[in-house]
Amino acid sequence: MFKKILIANRGEIACRVMATAAKLGIRTVAVYSEADANARHVEMADEAVLIGPAEVAASYLKADTLLEVARKTGAEAIHPGYGFLSENAGFAEKCADAGVVFIGPPADAIRAMGLKDAAKALMVEAGVPVVPGYHGEGQDPDMLAKEAEKIGYPVLIKAVAGGGGKGMRSVSSASEFPAALASAQREGKSAFGDDRVLIEKYLTKPRHIEIQVFADSHGNAVHLFERDCSLQRRHQKVIEEAPAPDMPEAMREAMGAAAVAAAKAIGYVGAGTIEFIADVSNGLKEDAFYFMEMNTRLQVEHPVTEMITGQDLVEWQLKVAAGGKLPCKQEELSISGHAFEVRLYAEDPANDFLPATGQLLRLRPPRESDGVRIDTGVREGDTVTPFYDPMIAKLIVWDETREMALQKLSASLDEYQVAGVATNLAFLGNIADHPSFAAKDLDTGFIERFRDGLVPAPLTPTDEDMAIAVSHLLLEREKAHKATRSATNDPYSPWDDLTGWRPNDTGHDDFKFEINGMEVTAHIVYENGGYLIDLPTGVLPVQAERAADGGILADIAGHKLSAAAVTQGNKVIVMTTGRQVELTQIIDDFDDADGEAGAGAITAPMPGKLIQIFTEAGASVAKGDPLVVLEAMKMEHTLTAFKDGIIEDIFFEVGDQVDEGTILVRLESEETA
Repeated sequence: MFKKILIANRGEIACRVMATAAKLGIRTVAVYSEADANARHVEMADEAVLIGPAEVAASYLKADTLLEVARKTGAEAIHPGYGFLSENAGFAEKCADAGVVFIGPPADAIRAMGLKDAAKALMVEAGVPVVPGYHGEGQDPDMLAKEAEKIGYPVLIKAVAGGGGKGMRSVSSASEFPAALASAQREGKSAFGDDRVLIEKYLTKPRHIEIQVFADSHGNAVHLFERDCSLQRRHQKVIEEAPAPDMPEAMREAMGAAAVAAAKAIGYVGAGTIEFIADVSNGLKEDAFYFMEMNTRLQVEHPVTEMITGQDLVEWQLKVAAGGKLPCKQEELSISGHAFEVRLYAEDPANDFLPATGQLLRLRPPRESDGVRIDTGVREGDTVTPFYDPMIAKLIVWDETREMALQKLSASLDEYQVAGVATNLAFLGNIADHPSFAAKDLDTGFIERFRDGLVPAPLTPTDEDMAIAVSHLLLEREKAHKATRSATNDPYSPWDDLTGWRPNDTGHDDFKFEINGMEVTAHIVYENGGYLIDLPTGVLPVQAERAADGGILADIAGHKLSAAAVTQGNKVIVMTTGRQVELTQIIDDFDDADGEAGAGAITAPMPGKLIQIFTEAGASVAKGDPLVVLEAMKMEHTLTAFKDGIIEDIFFEVGDQVDEGTILVRLESEETA
């Protein structure tokens, strides 16, 4: 076994690998960019080395730098995690040439499965079923349009070198094809350096089911059953579960055999995933599944497989890479219980799931146990930056049945507290509680089909929310005051009392909030070691104190509860079980009638690069017309006109990098132009 390995990655997966390495007594070397100098994976490693600035091309993707760090630190092997260089055949070859073990498959296997068209051709030879489509070399747009017509709409355009939903577009008619093709090609070029595409028949009711495979260098190969990854948005997975609901045993055996055959066909070694698409228009059938692609690495969702099999897949990776045999034979593997994984992201579901950035002011996961697991690469106080994937954590739960596991998932999501950045936490909770999800009515269109009920609407603060917000503000004020009061000449002066002491009067305070466009005053009267909060709906007696974890223990009119709150600018974010609400405090310093942007401004929703402009100053546009395309985190985001009008000005050119909130275009109404 290795004595020391280098982990050529960051965040959650780097921390995950380090945990198993520590269990096995293997020392770890972390690498980090300037943006990650204080990251959790740096803290967890036995040693860490700075490799460059924040941009991945200048740090985590620098193969020669990574190999030099391995040489200097004495690392015998490199674990690539997922993403970055994990499926880069050239990097695997460089590792071999440098005498460093690449903890992954051989370069030839990566290369064989790296391009979707070539991979499908190999699968046909191996007898693995594939989706009907065009997988040829020709890339002429007119020819591709004709191939799409032959296949029959709807079709799916996919970047040949794609993954993670990048470079993928579904097209329902010939008129949509040219624009969708151009967009997929641009995104494929940007994300993978390859603008080639293939075209496949788009199944109208598909389920995404994948098989975990593992092979060693001694000719042994097994599968560790299936994962259902059907709940997706923009072709990116949101919730995964194992085993797949209602999977017939005959279909499980057929898919497992096909996956193992695929791995053996390319001389695979290590952990891999064979992804299938299943046509469930008539239910799950053993003759209605098709090969999509192979991921030649450890998957983000590997924990659900670990939970149902009791195996540590990273440990398997390390043992196989060190030349050992697979820890188990096929007949020794079995399924126990049911597991779910959800991906907690810094993103805004109400704003088309755009990634969010900012500091994690509060991050409190549910309590971990044998059936609740948290995999994360960040801590409270860390900042989610625009440079990397905005995943905060993975929550994985297990129980004996799907129903019990789903109940545990819902309860764990209710327990989670995250504040400081927009997240998909409430969105995930809505999925977990959705009756159709409980009823196993699953396909890749689930989220779009139920989107209106899944994307959470802003909550209106209740009287209890206001009481918690006021309690938080008072406790924060008391904390700050204690730090300075002891330094005064008379720390016991009644004039320095925070309860607003007055001779011949009762101490009181006022806090003002904006709720649904109206100003609401919370009048506070101090008495009996607590206070009365006078609200428009009535008076609430309140007592509150700080909990050990920084939360709030409150008694509100006899209702004892635990809560939490943080202040962010003029907002107070209140968190109770399964609920998070924002209250805007009215403070003179934050008054801003119109703001810099103004009513006609189109602003950047996140940091990114302007890659396309569809209009020009003086042009008339209609509501919904595309104006510009912003590329951020290797994804394209089209910004459209929110009303009919005339373009007054465009402030940037193609290729310009812009910050979040920057005004890109100013749009005037026609009557005022």
